[in-house]
Amino acid sequence: MKNGPGSNRLAGETSPYLLQHARNPVDWYPWGSEALDRALREDKPILLSIGYSTCHWCHVMERESFENPAIAALMNRHFVCIKVDREEHPDVDHLYMEAVQAMTGGGGWPLTVFLTPQREPFYGGTYFPPEDRHGMPGFPRVLAAVAEAHSIRRPQTMATAKEMASYLRERAAIAAKPQTLSRDILDNAYRNAVSSFDRREGGFGSAPKFPQPMTHEFLLRQHLGGASGALDMVQLTLDRMAAGGIRDHIGGGFHRYATDARWMIPHFEKMLYDNALLSQLYLHAYQATGKPLYRRIAEETLDYASREMTDPDGGFYSAQDADTDGREGQYYLWSAEEVIALLGREDGRLVNRYYGVRTEGSFEGKNILHVPRNAESSGDDDGLSMAEAEGVIQRSKERLLASRMKRTRPHRDEKVVTSWNGMMLKSFAEAACVLGRDDYRATATVNGGFLLGELRRGDLLMHSCKDGSAKIPGYMDDYALLIGGLLALHEATFEQRWLREAAVLTDHMVHRFSDKDSEGVFYDTGPDHSELLVRSRDTVDSVKPCGGSAAAEALLRMAAITGERRYQEYATAVLGRLREQMVSHPLGSGHWLCALDFFLAEPMEIAVVGGLDRAETRALVGAAFEVYLPNRILVGTEPGEGLEEPASPLLRDRPAIDGRPTAYVCRGQSCSPPATDPGALGKLLRTAGH
Repeated sequence: MKNGPGSNRLAGETSPYLLQHARNPVDWYPWGSEALDRALREDKPILLSIGYSTCHWCHVMERESFENPAIAALMNRHFVCIKVDREEHPDVDHLYMEAVQAMTGGGGWPLTVFLTPQREPFYGGTYFPPEDRHGMPGFPRVLAAVAEAHSIRRPQTMATAKEMASYLRERAAIAAKPQTLSRDILDNAYRNAVSSFDRREGGFGSAPKFPQPMTHEFLLRQHLGGASGALDMVQLTLDRMAAGGIRDHIGGGFHRYATDARWMIPHFEKMLYDNALLSQLYLHAYQATGKPLYRRIAEETLDYASREMTDPDGGFYSAQDADTDGREGQYYLWSAEEVIALLGREDGRLVNRYYGVRTEGSFEGKNILHVPRNAESSGDDDGLSMAEAEGVIQRSKERLLASRMKRTRPHRDEKVVTSWNGMMLKSFAEAACVLGRDDYRATATVNGGFLLGELRRGDLLMHSCKDGSAKIPGYMDDYALLIGGLLALHEATFEQRWLREAAVLTDHMVHRFSDKDSEGVFYDTGPDHSELLVRSRDTVDSVKPCGGSAAAEALLRMAAITGERRYQEYATAVLGRLREQMVSHPLGSGHWLCALDFFLAEPMEIAVVGGLDRAETRALVGAAFEVYLPNRILVGTEPGEGLEEPASPLLRDRPAIDGRPTAYVCRGQSCSPPATDPGALGKLLRTAGH
């Protein structure tokens, strides 16, 4: 039923994307039994439209078609129309995206899929214009043709739908049994990944160019293992991205992707998951190289998340739109005259030169800020030392940001997604340890408490919440990535409760998502999710870790922390089923490969006994995180008699030597003498890590 004059059923939803469509003349339904039952009852095909609130082309199709009364009337007459927020229902999105990719060879959002009343797809595409244009059929013509096919050529339509349903079931098939895991998988995957690396501009492939932080994390691990050239590839990519327009040079953070191969022209939306993974990658590159640029970019990215993407109660928002007032990127663009008017002629000219600002502009008459490759000479050209020029740039950034924040800001999706928050929680907690930032530790602590307090309903973890409402049960990646964030939060705080909460979530994850009849099979959905044609099991690491790879890493880390062997057995079986994918498709297996590297390498187990209120303890933690050790496990606790049973057996029988904060380091069955000196601990870890 509708909610008020001029609104449709979406008016009662909390999803920002669905609410954007709540006043369309389309008779939209949210995904659920009401719409699906009506399609069956009336024998009507389903028009399924999937997108998200910060999607540029979703906005375009809404303006052109869904707000058009004549087109909406066609939709309402012939179809049961369902609108889905892909961020709320990733299982629905994944299933029907696979169908459209099979039918058309491409995919993207908005995703437009036509289903039989039994929910089997028979035709689809992405964006359709309102009339025939550039070789694309207009949406009214598509609607009429699909309605006619379903009505008049029903046997052919049903045959296509049955064939597509069979294809989707075959795609969901898995390896019959786990295969042997060995280091040759990593070596062969590395060789295959290198073959598509862009040695001029960094990254993989050509335009459009997406950041691939998980693949670069794998390259960093390969560098640690002695792979020649791996670190060079990571640095080239990070340097090019840092200089390009894909990075927000004024406000921090990264845009979604670059439309060109040189990272210069971004698609301007900002996603929480991109910035979580990229802040981690730059942080790890800083550990591996000591390069100050990487530290600065990691900090700027996290500072952006603190400033613009944080709920007052501690959750992290999902995304910021590419558009402002219907125009893409307007919030981020500058003219040469604007810069000079704001900063004055002398500083303005230096800043314009440093950021490649031209009078004629570089994008729709204005400029996307970037750092040209000759920008290092800016100081000399103005008679300033490099230090003086850097001071001008930094001061100018603050003034440019203050001015920009007075502009009309892009729409922000204020939905809190558990899995994405788990990744950003990990970023803040890890950065607190690596960089010694107490503010990051505080942010992580508040976020951890928010997620466990607001996104649990009894024993059930929820997928997302908006305005206090959480309706959808958590998917496997919600559990796995939150576990990873809680483990990092324990490292930053030594609080035992985070380990205990992680252990509870791990047991629930195994219970809810594993196939009890088949070893090593995990599904993305639990028993109380919507029943689809195929139970969702996405094994591809795309813009973020898939549920399976995130679960594999979480299980391996929990096995090392708790000593629970069955966690490792589950993880080993899961990894063993993905052997062929990891070798053949490394760019879609970045996080799987990192989890496999953890499994094949004995983790470095570090137990620290000492209060984090003491400088000596913090110095030990700093020494432990100064070194790039991706397979590190660190647990900590306050010393003292009468301490409650620790959450990890790694902390048992670990006294503080002579009352001083003490670190215990073990690998496999071998342990080093306890260390109380940070310098000695750092030397030990550097030696052991290579």
